[in-house]
Amino acid sequence: MKKIKREHCIFTMSKNHKPIEKINSGETIIFETYDCYSNQIKSKNTPVSTVKQNFNNPATGPLYIEGAEVNDILKIEIIDINISNIGTMVLRPNLGVLGEFFDETKFKVIPIRDDKAIFNEILEIPVNPMIGVIGTAPSDEDIPTCTPYTHGGNMDCKRIIKNSTVYLPVNVKGALLSMGDLHAVMGDGEVVICGLEIDGEVTVKIDIIKNKSLPLPIVIEGDHIMTIASEKTLDDAAKQATKNMYKFLTNELNLDPYETGMLLSLVGNLKICQVVDPLMTARLEFPISILKKYNYNI
Repeated sequence: MKKIKREHCIFTMSKNHKPIEKINSGETIIFETYDCYSNQIKSKNTPVSTVKQNFNNPATGPLYIEGAEVNDILKIEIIDINISNIGTMVLRPNLGVLGEFFDETKFKVIPIRDDKAIFNEILEIPVNPMIGVIGTAPSDEDIPTCTPYTHGGNMDCKRIIKNSTVYLPVNVKGALLSMGDLHAVMGDGEVVICGLEIDGEVTVKIDIIKNKSLPLPIVIEGDHIMTIASEKTLDDAAKQATKNMYKFLTNELNLDPYETGMLLSLVGNLKICQVVDPLMTARLEFPISILKKYNYNI
């Protein structure tokens, strides 16, 4: 199986990046990733002054998918996520929702044993590895890997885990897919601008979907399908995620527009992904069981 090593990393998603590897639709590949600090923090004794912020959020790639053309859709199945045995968190003044309470930069190194993050001598938190950054190259201006948008990017959606499926747009030939910023565990919101940041490997299977239009990005995980949106404010992100699900249901299931609105108000669950990136991200979760009643399969 092909693998892209973490040393092949980028800090912007761009149509101008040279692809590191190429695969065909239907093939499987491994992305080896740094943590979001580019693995700068080696232990609890690492001097804070040596941790450079301009090495934040590297994404491994990009990957060229043969036959992927503009307006196609990438179907990315997350086959597995393997993480290392140590994660880190860094808190900085004036960053995140709680930044006003911190006067200096501090970090915490958190070991992982038996699928639990050893937070302190009292708390052990079950891990649930997820992908923070996963995206394709935009069609026009470069987008930093720390920023989410319609191409995907730093969505920090905790539902992008093993056995989930991510659908992203193909904006340029070959798609140029990259990913990174793994978290061993993270709460919705990522309120202090980090989860339990960790390096690892992600195994994915990639297929090209042609002749189909969907309000992307879309994620399927567990019992739900999710539309994800990123905007300048959380209000706008929440509204756009909801509108995207509305469009999906009316277009794909041919539902009555009024009944669709009522249905979303009954069984749609609007949730926060993150509130700390350059753009805010929200998702609208909808039960797959209802799609099955209409014999729909994406």
